[in-house]
Amino acid sequence: MRRAGDLAPVLLVAVLGIWRELAPPAPSRLVAASVGFYVAVHLLSAAALWWRRTHPVTSGAVIAFLSLLTPTYASIVSAYSVAAHATKHRWVAFTLPITWAIGAGMWAMPDLTGPGLIVIAGLAGLYLGARHRLVRALTERAERAEHQLLAEQARADERTRLAGEMHDVVTHRLNLMVLHAGALRVAAKDDGVRKAAEELRTAGCQSLAELRDLVGVLRAGRTARIPDVLPDLLSNLVADSAATGLVVTLTEHGDADTISPAVRRTMYRVVQESLTNVHKHAPGAQTAITVYCGPNSVRAVIRNTAPAVLPDLALPGPGSGLLGLRGRVEMVGGTLTAGPTDDGGFEVDAVLPAFVPT
Repeated sequence: MRRAGDLAPVLLVAVLGIWRELAPPAPSRLVAASVGFYVAVHLLSAAALWWRRTHPVTSGAVIAFLSLLTPTYASIVSAYSVAAHATKHRWVAFTLPITWAIGAGMWAMPDLTGPGLIVIAGLAGLYLGARHRLVRALTERAERAEHQLLAEQARADERTRLAGEMHDVVTHRLNLMVLHAGALRVAAKDDGVRKAAEELRTAGCQSLAELRDLVGVLRAGRTARIPDVLPDLLSNLVADSAATGLVVTLTEHGDADTISPAVRRTMYRVVQESLTNVHKHAPGAQTAITVYCGPNSVRAVIRNTAPAVLPDLALPGPGSGLLGLRGRVEMVGGTLTAGPTDDGGFEVDAVLPAFVPT
C-alpha cells in the first residue's frame, strides 16, 4: 500500500510534465532543445521522486539540477519531501524555487506561480514533518511509560506474592510460638519459668506486629510509609536485649530530634542488627551503645566484649547481616565499618548524614 502511494506522485508528475510540453503554448525555459529532450527531463524528474522518502536530499538535488533545464512539477513534491523527511540539509528544499526560476527564465517573463507553490510546499513540509516527529516522540514516550508501568505492576505483583508467603508461613510459626509460650506461662509453677514464658510471648507478639507492618509495606509498595523508629523505640530495643540477660548500656549525645526519618530508621536497624549479632555470636558479652547526634552527622558505635560462654552455645547465622546493613547505610550516604577489637570483642561504627530527604 505504501509503495502504491509512492508511485502515485511519480506517475502524476510524469503525466503533467508531458502535458506541459505537448500542450500549447510552449512554456518558457532557459535551455533551447527539442520537445523529446524536455519530455525526457520531466520523466527523469518524476523518477527521482521514487526516492523522496528514503533519500530526500539526494532526490531534491537531482530534481533541482533538472529544473535548470526545464521547470518540472517534481520540484513542488520534492520541496515538501525534503522539508518533511530530511534530517539535515533541509535548505535544499528552498533551492528548488530558485532553480525553477532560472530554468523558466523568469527575468524575461516574470511568473511567481511556480516558485510560490514550491515555497508553500516546503513550508507545509516543515510544519507537517515537525508535527510527525513530535507525535512519534510522544508515542515512543508513551510506549516507554507503558513498559515502565507494566514492569512496576510486575514488581507490585511480586511484592504481593512475597507478602502473602511471609504472612502464610512466618505468621503461622510465630502464632504457634506465642500460643505455646502463653500455655507454658499458665501451666508453669516456677515464677522464673512463667516470667521467661511471658517475655517470650511478648517478643512473639511484637514480632507479629512488626511482620504485619512489613507485609503492609510490601503490599502497598511506594505508597507505604515505614514508621519513624528512632529515638522512640531505641531504648525499648535496648531494654528487650537487657531482659534476656545481656549486659547492655545506651548513651546518647546531642538532640535526636534533628535526625531525619530516613536516618532514624537506618540508625535503628544498625543498633538492632548489632545487638542481634551479639546475641548470636557473643552471648554473655558486655555491650556498649553510644549515639552521637550532631548538626551535620549522626554516629552510632556498638562495641561488645569477648563472649562469656563457649562458642558452641552461640546461635548460628549466615553472616550476611552486616553486608545488608552496610548497603542500607550507604544508601542514605553514610559509611559503616565493622571488625574485631584487640580485646577479642567486636565493634560496629556507622556514620550517617543528619538529614536525608524522604
